[in-house]
Amino acid sequence: MRVQLSLMALLAVLATTAPVAAAAEGGPAWETCVGLTATPDERVKACSTVIDTKSESGKRLAGAYCNRGHGLTEKRDLDAALSDLDEAIRLDPDYACAYNNRGRVYSFKRDYDRAIADYDQAIKLDPSMALAYSNRGESRYNKGDLDGAVADFDAAIKRNPKSATAYANRGYVYARKHDTTHALADFSMRIKLAPDLIAYIDRGNVYRDSEQLDRAAADYGEAIRLAPTDARGWRNRGMIRLYQGDNKGGLADYDKALQYDPSDVFSWNNRGQAKLRLGDKPGAIADLRKALELKPGLESARDALQKLGAL
Repeated sequence: MRVQLSLMALLAVLATTAPVAAAAEGGPAWETCVGLTATPDERVKACSTVIDTKSESGKRLAGAYCNRGHGLTEKRDLDAALSDLDEAIRLDPDYACAYNNRGRVYSFKRDYDRAIADYDQAIKLDPSMALAYSNRGESRYNKGDLDGAVADFDAAIKRNPKSATAYANRGYVYARKHDTTHALADFSMRIKLAPDLIAYIDRGNVYRDSEQLDRAAADYGEAIRLAPTDARGWRNRGMIRLYQGDNKGGLADYDKALQYDPSDVFSWNNRGQAKLRLGDKPGAIADLRKALELKPGLESARDALQKLGAL
């Protein structure tokens, strides 16, 4: 049975700029521009006001460009973000966080060599910047340098032992290296620091891949508890229940998964398989046809329909 794996995408960490002290004379626009709680739209608007009114200069103006570049990156307006971060670096060539943020833009553009070069420079300017190590580890991972990625996540964790993302990313690399013990340890720490749906799904995936199915089901159950309207917890637990021969339980989970994400081809396919095992041939045919409609090349659905004489 083919199933969709709910794997965590390695995140290029949100690189909030090193806050420039918000002096009273900076005004509301300045404070929003450099504030850590502003949304991307709020940040872009406020920093644009600072830049357009020429109310700041020097390092503070560099900070405005850097923060607007960050907001634009979050909005995935990458070319405009790159232009702003280039300007921030021109205004202040020693601004480590601007290099870190520009590296993140290059990472999104999949130009990992340039990203790594910028993270190198950020680390050179500020060796304590855990984010730069974590982001460089992400780029190294994407280049296939798993050992280099682990070394960078080690460095990030050393500098910030409470970095849930660095633990998650290192755990993901260990999982890729089939190092189950270290992967589970890192994902468990990630859960301790910041328990959420993805944290439990990632650890559940390692339990699943190491055939610890009861523990995998428990983690997916926690994902469901934390985010009951997210299909990922339901479909992952449904898969485990089918593995364990609990076809009714699997069917119920896939019912929920499709309620919250009716576009997931593998949930249709797997629910069809569950219905087939339970003797519901018409229901199985309907689900398998839907899976094949969504993904015409899905061999498991096509093969099952052929055996049922429904294709």
